[in-house]
Amino acid sequence: MSDGNPAAPAGVLLTRAVDGEAAMFVARRVLLVPVLLLAGCSGPATVPAGAPVTSAPAATVPAAPAACAERVETGRLPDWADAGFTGDTRMRHVFGARGDIVAILFAYPLVHARGDGANNKILWVARPEEGRSEPAPRTPLVITATRDGTGAPVVREVDGGPGPSIVDLPAAGCWRLRLDWSGRTDTMDLVYRPGPG
Repeated sequence: MSDGNPAAPAGVLLTRAVDGEAAMFVARRVLLVPVLLLAGCSGPATVPAGAPVTSAPAATVPAAPAACAERVETGRLPDWADAGFTGDTRMRHVFGARGDIVAILFAYPLVHARGDGANNKILWVARPEEGRSEPAPRTPLVITATRDGTGAPVVREVDGGPGPSIVDLPAAGCWRLRLDWSGRTDTMDLVYRPGPG
């Protein structure tokens, strides 16, 4: 509340007037309103007391890519990926991010420059396309692999599309794979450990 002090802020209602001061304060408020309106046009918006506060939609910021990480599962293979297996089909495997392909890891861990006579054998199995009555034309499975922290991709191909393969990559590390086959695309991360040194 104002006590008649000329320094009272504009917009404060007066409850008493002393010797015509009320008229002076009203005049000051009338003069200040246009000034405040003009200032509001060029400065930041203000919200009147008691008004609901809403925020403008935030600008869309691309999400930072998740850290490269191999997500190996050891449970049963899905029915669409266990053809040719008998008994318990528990194999180490990694699903593509979209779930359209799975890498069944016969060699684990995958190793750069193995030197032990084993191979980095991976069986690629694509999920059947829903609503497709005939098989898709088979094209090579093209693997475009980029090691985490680098920008230089390497390309490997599996003739005939998803199936058995030996995939060796030129260095140890976490590799981000883009997988393209028969007009479809999926991605996954695979880790290659250092070979014996």
